[in-house]
Amino acid sequence: MGIQLTDIQKQRLRELNAPAELAEALFDEEEERNRAFQEMEKSLAEAGRQALTQLRDGSHRTAVCELEATLAETLRAEGFIQVITPLFLSKGLLERMSVTSDHPLNRQVYWLNPQQCLRPMLAPHLYALLKRLVRLWEKPIRIFEVGPCFRKESKGSHHLDEFTMLNLVELGLPTESRHERLKELAHLVTKVSGIRHYELMLKSSEVYGETIDLVGEKGTELCSCAVGPHPLDDAWGITDPWVGLGLGLERLVMVREGYQNIQRVGRSLIYLDGVRLNI
Repeated sequence: MGIQLTDIQKQRLRELNAPAELAEALFDEEEERNRAFQEMEKSLAEAGRQALTQLRDGSHRTAVCELEATLAETLRAEGFIQVITPLFLSKGLLERMSVTSDHPLNRQVYWLNPQQCLRPMLAPHLYALLKRLVRLWEKPIRIFEVGPCFRKESKGSHHLDEFTMLNLVELGLPTESRHERLKELAHLVTKVSGIRHYELMLKSSEVYGETIDLVGEKGTELCSCAVGPHPLDDAWGITDPWVGLGLGLERLVMVREGYQNIQRVGRSLIYLDGVRLNI
């Protein structure tokens, strides 16, 4: 049996985004272990400083900002209209999504007052817009929104309480082409996001029931997809066939960059563009 890194040393390497195998290295002596740790820490810290220098020089933007801009540009080129809706969501609109007081998701909602919350999803406001737009625009209607959502998520390496969602919906396409169109859009967003490996899997959603999810390596959910008509449509007066995709930008960046936790790319005062600032 060799000598392992101490728990404090392992934690420090995780903070600096060291590959997992580095933290599991074994050594013959404590002196050898400590010397190797110092070299690893120095190398990883220097890589972080170089990344921050590039960010300051303007040679690139933060990964989440860059992905948001690229996805928005791509979708606009595909005929989607970008919309902006309020961060505050009424209780009534949330209930139209079946999220009533006894719904499991209700416990994850940040309530501002008895009638308003910070939006835990983009879908209610997009439904509200579509209800109005079907009277004004010819079909198909293609819209998307990207912006913050808020949920009291269980703490973990793949979840954030505040995250950036992108939802897109195409309404008014032929019923028989829905699933093929969903695959086309899924391929588009994953390609733009730099995700090389994914598969489509049937999943169960607390809001939509059965969904089609894009799942990456190690079973990480990348994107949730749904098709309509759907039982939720009745509350909004929507009758046309549609496809919709929802994806978290931080999750996509985490998977693409191989980060061990999503906090590295979330809104933070500790990390900047994936780099721990105590280097």
